[in-house]
Amino acid sequence: MAGQAQAVEGALQALSDTTRRRILARVRDRPLAVGEIALQLGISQQVVSHHLKVLRGAGLVTEQRERTRHLFLVRTDGFAAVQDFLNGFWPAHLGGLKRAAEAEARRRRPRGRTDG
Repeated sequence: MAGQAQAVEGALQALSDTTRRRILARVRDRPLAVGEIALQLGISQQVVSHHLKVLRGAGLVTEQRERTRHLFLVRTDGFAAVQDFLNGFWPAHLGGLKRAAEAEARRRRPRGRTDG
């Protein structure tokens, strides 16, 4: 469980930066080289390389070589820990919404009337 918590923490820290989220949006659908990302975002290759290092460390991007080029692409499985973490909130949240809706329906039901 500690590994899962560390994965979530690392991913959330990486995702907290706007530039890193912009980089992820660029490499979501196809692999790009550092220079292509830098050109698209209007920032230096050095800045892009720094952010890619953080994203790679968090397991959110992968690097592949194509001849002499280093291409980066989103690692969808890297988001699994964050997705699991966030999904854990839904059952409780949906249960609370259900209870609130049921209470509201009972409150609005005319007195003396029963269903069924």
